[in-house]
Amino acid sequence: MIDTHSHLFDEAFQLDIKDCIERCREVNINKVILVGFSHQTNQQAFELAQEYPLFYPTAGLHPSEASKNYKEDLLYLEEFIKKHKIYAIGECGLDYHYGKDNIHEQKKLFQGQIELAIQYQLPLIIHMREATQDTFDILKEYKGKIRGVMHCYSGSKEMAEEFIKLGFYISLGGPVTFKNAKEAKRIAEEIDLKSLLIETDCPYLAPVPYRGNRNESSYVLEVAKQIATLRGMSVQQIEEITEQNAIKLFSLEEKI
Repeated sequence: MIDTHSHLFDEAFQLDIKDCIERCREVNINKVILVGFSHQTNQQAFELAQEYPLFYPTAGLHPSEASKNYKEDLLYLEEFIKKHKIYAIGECGLDYHYGKDNIHEQKKLFQGQIELAIQYQLPLIIHMREATQDTFDILKEYKGKIRGVMHCYSGSKEMAEEFIKLGFYISLGGPVTFKNAKEAKRIAEEIDLKSLLIETDCPYLAPVPYRGNRNESSYVLEVAKQIATLRGMSVQQIEEITEQNAIKLFSLEEKI
């Protein structure tokens, strides 16, 4: 099983990272994608991945990082990509939850990372919050050139199908276990399994029965359990299908 979106480099895990890794092994998690979202966290993800073979790092700039310095930030990110082995660009995207004051910079930063993904033949990890149409419109401009994942997807099932047509997987996390998450459950039930990934986004969005607590990668098992229940399948089937999907998308070779 693979947690395709984790921030285990976060300070929330500073005191017990080894215990978190052991709990991953106990539930048969053999790979974890460590997702960077700023210059600092890109470095943290890479360094932690050098220490533990379980981890596979990415590098990106979250929309909250968007500023008038986006051109310099993109140049810095490209230099990082050139010098470090990473498995995806992201997380990147659009986030209008806290307002649209920097919408121009968000879009430019997003487009720049899409172009880096094309140049370096890497998948994208997309963050999208209250910005579904703009995210789709930008990605559509690059149809046929890009691939990736809509991380912790919170849109409609109909839009999920449109993102899949653009070459993206749909990743579900803790919210699919929430009682009132009707659309997430509908997606879990109906989406083509060839387009499904699972994740935690830890330390955020812990699934039931851990909701309200710190999330961690081993809890991705609860996401797999919920999807298996909704689809009338075994947990092992969901684990195996989503694992193979992740290996294909991120080109995950075994580390030596």
